[in-house]
Amino acid sequence: MADDRASEYVPVPGSRRHGLPGARRIGDAYPHAPVQIALILRRAAPQPGAPASHADLTRVEEFAHAHGLTVSSVNLAARSVSLLGTVTEMNAAFQVSLGEYEVDGRTYRGRVGEIYVPASLAGTVVAVLGLDDRQQARAHFRIAGAGAGGVRPRAIVAMGPRKGYPPQEVARRYGFPTDVDGTGQIVALIELGGGYRTADLKTYFTAQGLHAPAVTAVSVDGAKNSPGQDADGEVMLDIEVVGAVAPGARIAVYFAPNTDNGFYDAIAAAIHDTQRKPSVVSISWGEAESAWTAQAMDAYDALFADAGALGVTVYAAAGDDGASDRATGLNVDFPASSPHVVGCGGTKLTDTDETVWNGLADGDGATGGGVSRHFAPPAYQSAANVPKNPDGKPGRGVPDVAGDADPMTGYLVRVDGADQVIGGTSAVAPLWAALTAIANQRNGNRSGAPHERLYLSATAFHDITTGDNSGYQAATGWDPCTGLGSPLGVRMVQVLGGG
Repeated sequence: MADDRASEYVPVPGSRRHGLPGARRIGDAYPHAPVQIALILRRAAPQPGAPASHADLTRVEEFAHAHGLTVSSVNLAARSVSLLGTVTEMNAAFQVSLGEYEVDGRTYRGRVGEIYVPASLAGTVVAVLGLDDRQQARAHFRIAGAGAGGVRPRAIVAMGPRKGYPPQEVARRYGFPTDVDGTGQIVALIELGGGYRTADLKTYFTAQGLHAPAVTAVSVDGAKNSPGQDADGEVMLDIEVVGAVAPGARIAVYFAPNTDNGFYDAIAAAIHDTQRKPSVVSISWGEAESAWTAQAMDAYDALFADAGALGVTVYAAAGDDGASDRATGLNVDFPASSPHVVGCGGTKLTDTDETVWNGLADGDGATGGGVSRHFAPPAYQSAANVPKNPDGKPGRGVPDVAGDADPMTGYLVRVDGADQVIGGTSAVAPLWAALTAIANQRNGNRSGAPHERLYLSATAFHDITTGDNSGYQAATGWDPCTGLGSPLGVRMVQVLGGG
């Protein structure tokens, strides 16, 4: 087999996978279990937005037929081909050994090592997602007083003092315009679990003196709006922040499985949605770069480049666990580290000042931020004085922008029938998404990829110069805690419009 594979098969670059820390293989995956994967194909032309070619699709279809795999769907715009087969068929087709792994009382189907494809597909297939179905990302929200983990509140007596703001009050403090409300815009929210209850939304917005926004749930890869889970806090936070700050915008919530292919498919569904055509995408889920394969990060980054080409702006939370991002050493969170995403860091916003959010000493989290090991410095950061990454090499700096994220000065929201105060960089991504929806309405055009404009517009930011994220210190100008700073609303609307 080894000699045959060497002569007939080649590894997919960047596909090497490691087991989760502490995981052990307890056996082979059940041979007849169904597996659905996504093959990501190269662009037919080098420019962002170019689809996959029909010729490459034909080669993949021939490969699938030869190995007994079913082509279940094709999205040439997203360069994605979904294949369905059994564990045995996938093992043979991609020269892997899928196993059942156990870690912390949970099991997942996993693999280690590289993925192989026939030499005839070398360069055609740039990523194979979904063979491994481990949970790929975490929601970056923190409930006030929840302590480490941040998704379940401690007993009320243990919560200590906290101050929460309605989202529209945060927007007022940042000077967002009040004569536009996002009418005519659609904001896409990516969710990998949880759900919302319409009754909760109606109760919440009525209490805020606002009309409930039009919210549509979009099912991706069989996932649905499923309230009753810990992730409900994420879903409701995202909807309520956007709905309160840009009440005229419509909201589309794309629910997908929390796997590397499910996450990809949700982003692709939003960016290439020809029915709803969102102008802004907000992502509050992510994980340290070390938990991703290089092939996956590159495939996602190409999707985000497509978004810019289509005039779609993408925001992503930078993480809630400080400069370590809950991994060893210094790390940044992906997808916030993608050069085609606007990474969103966190601040502590009080009645008197604004500093870097860092509540790690109390178990209340801290803003993520740092320098990518995977992505090279983008041109728009050439004058930002980004330090070297932990390996001593140049890298993309994270985040780009910031906003209120400390759960102790967080957002008043309603989740599963209860009013709560929630923070985290999860709140910052939808806050900036709502601002962008307002800007798009005011300016009469889509903001698209705004990075160059942001980095040339220091006067549109409140520069955060006090605090740290337990790895990096805030400083004048861009820094790896809060990026360029928090928005000065009216000026930022002009910047997003190209002014």
